[in-house]
Amino acid sequence: MLRQHLAKLCSHTWIERGLLLEALFWLVAARLAVLIIPFRYIAPLLGSHMAMSPTALLPEQAARSRQVGWAVRAVARRTPWDSNCLAQAIAGKMMLRRRGIASTLYLGVAKDEDKDLAAHAWLRSGDQILTGGSAQERFTVLSTFAERPKGSGATET
Repeated sequence: MLRQHLAKLCSHTWIERGLLLEALFWLVAARLAVLIIPFRYIAPLLGSHMAMSPTALLPEQAARSRQVGWAVRAVARRTPWDSNCLAQAIAGKMMLRRRGIASTLYLGVAKDEDKDLAAHAWLRSGDQILTGGSAQERFTVLSTFAERPKGSGATET
């Protein structure tokens, strides 16, 4: 199994490998933060509460956003710990922020089959759901975190 993962890793470009490594770093950091730090201290780092990022991105920003989403999801599937939806959304948000690309992190709840509350987090950049998108439609949004829009939208630095 390790041999297959290494062979697949070697088939990626150096840029993709760098993205995967960065995603691993942010997934570790996000998971540790969620486990150790109360959310009230994490929340201000995620952006402005109840703000929304623009739904339009420049084509190169949209492409980079998709790459970041791919890297976070790919690494999250292979971590030996639970890289849950919140850790993935935080990791993706930090990677996009580093690239100057606006995003919105959503927190939602829904009742599951047993009538218990289930929580979910997902990340949107432009009009794309990058992480946690498979089930986000059944959740009621409780909170959002986004960078305040600057002018006509985020620009890459």
